Amino acid sequence: MKKKRGFIAAGFLSTATALTLITTPNLFAKSDTNTTVSKLEALTKFTRVIGTVEKYYVDDLTINEIINKAIKGLMANLDAHSSFLDAKSFKEMKIQTSGEFGGLGITVGMRDGALTVIAPLDGTPAYKAGLKSGDIILKINNQSTLNMTLDEAVSLMRGKPKTKINLTIVRKNEPKPLVVTIVRDIIKIQSVYTKKIENDILYIRVVSFDKKVVKDIKKALTDNPSAKGIIIDLRNNPGGLLDQAVGTVDLFVDEGVIVSQKGRVKNENEVYKAHKKGTYTNIPIVVLVNGGSASASEIVSGSLQDHRRAVIVGEKTFGKGSVQIIMPVNETEAMRLTIARYYLPSGRTIQAVGVTPDIVVPFGKVTIEKDTFSIKEAELKKHLKSELEKIEGKKEDKAEKVDPKKENIITKEDLYNDNQLKEGVDILRALIITQKQK
Repeated sequence: MKKKRGFIAAGFLSTATALTLITTPNLFAKSDTNTTVSKLEALTKFTRVIGTVEKYYVDDLTINEIINKAIKGLMANLDAHSSFLDAKSFKEMKIQTSGEFGGLGITVGMRDGALTVIAPLDGTPAYKAGLKSGDIILKINNQSTLNMTLDEAVSLMRGKPKTKINLTIVRKNEPKPLVVTIVRDIIKIQSVYTKKIENDILYIRVVSFDKKVVKDIKKALTDNPSAKGIIIDLRNNPGGLLDQAVGTVDLFVDEGVIVSQKGRVKNENEVYKAHKKGTYTNIPIVVLVNGGSASASEIVSGSLQDHRRAVIVGEKTFGKGSVQIIMPVNETEAMRLTIARYYLPSGRTIQAVGVTPDIVVPFGKVTIEKDTFSIKEAELKKHLKSELEKIEGKKEDKAEKVDPKKENIITKEDLYNDNQLKEGVDILRALIITQKQK
């Protein structure tokens, strides 16, 4: 039976995510003598350290507390997305993936060791409060996020609906840290929005890849048979379900590999291929992406790019192309473990690289500015510590709030204000003319 796969998006505070549960493997299975001896020596060393901490550490810790801390340290040092889920965290994970819960409506991840906003989701409290993709969260209420794990940060941000939380953020080109006050709410997301641009272009905005995305895009295509071209807007889309990403590409590609995943264990290797049935092969497509486009968004944009089925416009994507699964440790605890990476049809990886657009267009005014945060992790942490010192005992600036009623980028006025969309429409017009000539 084929496993249903989903993205375990760290800090995904808005929509459900599919979990893959598997059993923990036998530590000594299929080991030769030398390997077994080596493992026993390593375990002896580990046991000795645990015993020493239990006996001499200044605070009285139970053996279970020590083991949990050791496991958390191990998982945190593997990569930014692997982690140990204690009883509380595992319970919260189940709540998160069950549907509705109190949250902010953002996806966060670790970038160069800093807690970074991947994307605020349209219409959520975080979006209305003015959070932006690329914002670095310096403090959650009064707690510094430096050296905080992803799970700890997510746990602090989630809470009862209608309760307030303050996030202190560092934003590119802002001289001082900003404070954003957000009121938590039950997160409900409409994932697909469709509009027309100048009557002949179909604009499809995909906020996140939930279980209805392919169905909603199919409906939009069926309801607009006269559309001469399509704009698919994946900006600030943090990802979602893999099968929906694959299904979206399959709507526009009729053959070949869509995406593959490869890991250390052969059973985790998968290849997802396109099918001819129900494919829209002739209509021109432009896909909009930016730094908030991650995971499933990168699979869709990268795969369509590799198949030369769409022109990708905007900014380089986030670079989240690894596969996580949930492995139970016992009935109440589990670990989230990275077991594979995704690869696009050309064989290139997304992880830590992202998708580079065919046409690079910064949002807003076309000016190339130095990316303040494109520095090494050690330098970034030093920078953030200095930012933290700036705000100790001082009142931080407030971030501007977004009026969601003004966010209608399909109007002529907003079309010219959004130069990524304007560039996409211009390119699509050229593709439509070329298609007619053919």
